[in-house]
Amino acid sequence: MTTTLITGANKGLGFETARRLVAAGHTVYVGSRDAGRGRRAAAELGARAVRIDVTDDASVAAAARAVEAGGGLDVLVNNAGVQAELSGGTVIGAAELTAEVMRETFETNVFGTVRVLHAFLPLLRRSVAPVVVNVSSGLASLTRVTAPGTPSHAYRGVAYPASKTAVNMITVQYAKAFPGMRINAVEPGFSRTDLNGHTGRQSAGQGAEIIARMAQAGPDGPTGGYFAAEGPLPW
Repeated sequence: MTTTLITGANKGLGFETARRLVAAGHTVYVGSRDAGRGRRAAAELGARAVRIDVTDDASVAAAARAVEAGGGLDVLVNNAGVQAELSGGTVIGAAELTAEVMRETFETNVFGTVRVLHAFLPLLRRSVAPVVVNVSSGLASLTRVTAPGTPSHAYRGVAYPASKTAVNMITVQYAKAFPGMRINAVEPGFSRTDLNGHTGRQSAGQGAEIIARMAQAGPDGPTGGYFAAEGPLPW
């Protein structure tokens, strides 16, 4: 039985990824900052609930102990994320960006990812087929963001794409450090979630497909890559 933890899984992409992986036979831990919401989501999905706030060392450590006590971990999906530069339905641009917005964004999207990886690596290293999926974004691609006339080029925010580009680098470096693991970044596409005020072009269920697919990567699968549903993406 494959055991999977998904952070930020009580709603949106995390919830839909959990739904797919439960259906695929995984034992899934629904990670959530709010314990009540996590329990309700887990009950609906037939999953387990674990409270985890990726911005808090003690919370992450407690979650790791709980998952270890439950039998260990095979797959980690770093899904929890924020888009702090979205204010009142409008993305603030470079002229309005403050260090505080950048700090808030990186605390969850970047430092949170590293915090969770650090805490759960000992469990993953005991698995016979460990997998890590870091949820990135198409906005993380420098190639796309610098291509005039594209949606990525038109995005005016700074903090969110910068944080996801950092996630991509984290993915590459961890994949090199742990060649026995399958560690990849994924772009779920512009999906309707709370993160973007439900303005996305596709459903969260559609966006979850590539996350769930890469969460099921086998020992001979890719690692150190950056993927969308249609295939590899340019850095």
